[in-house]
Amino acid sequence: MTAPDPADLSVTIVDGYVDEPAHFGVPPYVSTYPRFTAGALVDAGVPESNVTYHTIDELRDDPRKRGDVADADLMIYVGGMTVPGKYVGGTPAEPDEVRELAWTADGVTLLGGPVRFGVGDENAGAQEMERDDLDYDFVAMGDVEAAAFDIVDSGLEGFGNRIRDYDEVSRWSSMGAFVVEQHPNHPEYLIAELETSRGCAYRCSFCTEPLYGDPDFRTAPDVVSEVDALSDHGVRHFRLGRQADILAFGGDGEAPNPDALRQLYGGIREVAPDLRTLHLDNMNPVTITDYPEASREAIEVIARHNTPGDTAAFGLESADPEVREENNLLVSAEECLEAVRVVNEAAGWRPGEGPEDAPSYGDSAPRRLPKLLPGINLVHGLEGETAETFEHNRDFLDAVMDEGLMLRRVNIRQVMAFEGTEMAETGARLAREHKKEFKRYKREVRETVDRPMLERVMPPGTVLPDVYLEYHEDGTTFGRQLGTYPILVGIPGERELGRTIDVAVVDWGYRSVTGVPYPLDLNGASMNELTAIPGIGTGTAGDLVVNRPYASAAEAAEVAGADADLTRFADAGVPGVDADAEYPGAPAPRSAD
Repeated sequence: MTAPDPADLSVTIVDGYVDEPAHFGVPPYVSTYPRFTAGALVDAGVPESNVTYHTIDELRDDPRKRGDVADADLMIYVGGMTVPGKYVGGTPAEPDEVRELAWTADGVTLLGGPVRFGVGDENAGAQEMERDDLDYDFVAMGDVEAAAFDIVDSGLEGFGNRIRDYDEVSRWSSMGAFVVEQHPNHPEYLIAELETSRGCAYRCSFCTEPLYGDPDFRTAPDVVSEVDALSDHGVRHFRLGRQADILAFGGDGEAPNPDALRQLYGGIREVAPDLRTLHLDNMNPVTITDYPEASREAIEVIARHNTPGDTAAFGLESADPEVREENNLLVSAEECLEAVRVVNEAAGWRPGEGPEDAPSYGDSAPRRLPKLLPGINLVHGLEGETAETFEHNRDFLDAVMDEGLMLRRVNIRQVMAFEGTEMAETGARLAREHKKEFKRYKREVRETVDRPMLERVMPPGTVLPDVYLEYHEDGTTFGRQLGTYPILVGIPGERELGRTIDVAVVDWGYRSVTGVPYPLDLNGASMNELTAIPGIGTGTAGDLVVNRPYASAAEAAEVAGADADLTRFADAGVPGVDADAEYPGAPAPRSAD
């Protein structure tokens, strides 16, 4: 039998979404997997026009698109969740759905991505994850993009389970950029996850990232070329999220290299001058304490080039020294606290409108999000965990609060046990046994840390530009900005979905904020919008409506009284966001009190 000509092959890629310790791909994010896979297919000779890309949500919403699954010569499924989460922009594929796709396909089927590490009953903590081929013809136990190239090259006969190298990635990352145009969120509400390295030298007991091997780094020109290609296909939002430690980029795997980060970030800004978002994800706090001067310089480089609201996720995992010892956790609570201080000092400033406005801290700073703040990851159910573990974690968070430091978010989850990690031996038994205590503690953190921290990071009147309106619930419109760990924003009233508006913060929940459109039109604002403003009750809102129209916010403020600072929400003179601006470096380090 003659092997099929790659030029005649039709291929459908189905994106079931990914969530890994150092990689995210649930909408509005698009991960590297479908993009690199599409590039590998093209590199193997498949024309771009023969590659079809669908998300799992597309197939749910429009069953007719399943015809592309059925009719393809090759159907490739990419997905897998190795950390638990709750998602707004998309719903990750369940194992039964993935299996049904294999049954639907008449051609050859290939399964790949982190799904190869295992699947559970649901995407939740306290799970033992088991490997399952889900009835696919082939399962890529190496890299799915390498498997895609090899299976086309072999005439759909098979492949070796191999790891792709960065020479291949340098081609595939740019060649596959075209596929983003088929994403349902393209172009306005799509953020591309970028890989700077993969693997980890450390071996925390629960983490799947070390299963990719020791760290392997891309070059800055390679990443910049990928951004250039994605920008040519309409992408304006980017996150350097696929790495265990952004500070290690361009170095020896441990010590920071500020010059390499200058080349990376400066190059991205040069090839994508009209980008709207440039964020990151993982940063190792122990790097900061081991190499304080180089780390501070590197963090200042990042804060000079990124866009506001950025988050550096810190993998503290547990503040309990016993848990740290038994699970090979890298950083102590004391070291993590010091790293939080450094990021606050070096990058916790709020930018002005442009280069002429010096960035600043404190109450007098512009009402915009800080450039870069830490986020804390805490994992429960690890070996050695006791009732005291919860108290250790609370003590750490209390110390952050007491020092007046800022965190962008605190992520608390229960462990998932995967084959190949040390957790496979102990399983998720402790997580299940401590479920009741976990829920109580998590609720306490939400009440005593999360809400006051949101108020600290986003004081009244903080302007959140370009909030994308996603859904309605109980007479409120909810939306988010694009970026790392975007905050959920509730806006009174039901507004047109699928567009963006600027919002000024008026109140805070545990994991969300309430805002009003900015600048607020005092001559057209609803009663619900007016009463949402601090200091304005129903009576004052009624007076404001009765006395319309107003020539200025100051005129309306005379009606509202001294308790309501209307100019904070209605004055159009507040600096807007200019993502293109070349912001000056942070001022001399100082405490963020």
